[in-house]
Amino acid sequence: MAGVAGPEWTIREDASHPVLLALCLRQLVGIRAPSELPHLRGIPPRTADRSDQAQDELERQWTAYWQMTVEPQAHPSPVPLELVDGFGTLLALPVDGFDELRAAIAPHAAEAMALSQTMHARYTKDATAKPGTSYRAYASAIAEHERQVGRRAHSFELNVQVLPLTQRGVWWIGTLTIAVTDGLRQDVAAFDTAIHPIIAELA
Repeated sequence: MAGVAGPEWTIREDASHPVLLALCLRQLVGIRAPSELPHLRGIPPRTADRSDQAQDELERQWTAYWQMTVEPQAHPSPVPLELVDGFGTLLALPVDGFDELRAAIAPHAAEAMALSQTMHARYTKDATAKPGTSYRAYASAIAEHERQVGRRAHSFELNVQVLPLTQRGVWWIGTLTIAVTDGLRQDVAAFDTAIHPIIAELA
C-alpha cells in the first residue's frame, strides 16, 4: 500500500466469517474469554450448567480455537484438523483434545452459522458500497504519524476485524490483529483518533 521506494505497510480489513462464527459460538455456549472483548450485538449471552472444572476446560479449548481462527499461521495445530459437522468449511478443530468444545457447539451450529453469515454479509455490503474508503482511512493515519515523528513509517502488517460489538472501541486480539467496533470504524474522525496509537506502536 505504500510507495515502491522506502518502507511498505500492509493493512487487511475484514469481518471474517470464521472470526464472527467463533464469537457467535462464544456467546451461545457461554464462554467468558477473552474477558476484555465485548460481546456481539443481538445475541444475549447465555450460561450453561457446568462445573467450574468443565467450564475452565471449555474455555481453554475455545481460546485455542479462537487463536487458530484469528491468526492461524501464528498458532498452528500440533495435530491434524478435522471439519466439524454443521459448520461447512468454516470450522475445523484438532482431532485430539477438543471433544468437549466439539460437543458443546454442535447444538448451536445452525443458529451460529446464520448469525455469522448475516453479520459478514452486512460488512461486505457496506465495504462494497464505499470502495477505497478503507485505504484512505489508514493512509491518512500513517501520513499523520509520519509528520509527527519526522520519518517514514516502518514496514508493518496489521489485520483489522470490523465487528458488531456492544461497546465502542479497539482491542488487540492477536499479535498483528485488532478488533474495532463497526460503528467506530464508520465514524471517520473518531476512528482516526482511535487508530493512531495502533499505528504509532507498529510504525
